[in-house]
Amino acid sequence: MTEPILELKNVHSGYGSIKALKGISLKVYPGEVVTIIGANGAGKSTTLMTICGIVKIEKGEVLYKGRVINKVAPEKLPTMGLCQVPEGRRIFPRLSVMENLRLGAFYRNDTDQIMKDMEHAYEMFPILGERKNQEGGTLSGGEQQMLAIARALMTKPEVLLLDEPSLGLAPIIIQQIFDIIAKINKEEGTTILLVEQNANLALHAASRGYVVETGEITLEDEAGALLTNPKIREAYLGE
Repeated sequence: MTEPILELKNVHSGYGSIKALKGISLKVYPGEVVTIIGANGAGKSTTLMTICGIVKIEKGEVLYKGRVINKVAPEKLPTMGLCQVPEGRRIFPRLSVMENLRLGAFYRNDTDQIMKDMEHAYEMFPILGERKNQEGGTLSGGEQQMLAIARALMTKPEVLLLDEPSLGLAPIIIQQIFDIIAKINKEEGTTILLVEQNANLALHAASRGYVVETGEITLEDEAGALLTNPKIREAYLGE
């Protein structure tokens, strides 16, 4: 059987005296889209921040390609093929679209391929091509989200961690973002771990899902099964 490309084993982490994760275990296999759903404050974003080393692990292991990465510096992970698009986008507002994308390739030195990848980003996100000389801070929320994803893609990720990509966006823009997520997975072959408040969207985008409540995984299943689970429908799908 294929080994997971990303795995959490009994991971505990938190913020000082606040224990946010209380033994999270999950697996993501190459080529999958896996989602983590749950209520606000359940530990979804903390899970991604812990994977990336922003929140320190107190106990347990995070493995990437079979290697324990608990103590790998966060800035080294993109060079290994693991990249996060953080909640709130976090683009550089005073830098142009083009400059933001170049920063995504900061650790790369294959200049010709970087230029090709930038052109590919403009093909995938035409609005960014139209506004490549415009400051990132002047873009709309949806355009900034596209820029944040495109910047992450410039690292050439094997695994992309997406934290709340629909947050604060209009429904028509959200659909565009999720169409792009599907395209990145299917056409680029990128494995995706998705944290998303909109459980319905997330489960339609994913192949498998984990439900987290108060820092613990309470359920895992195929996305289709979670969509039809009465408890999930009541708790997260508004039924």
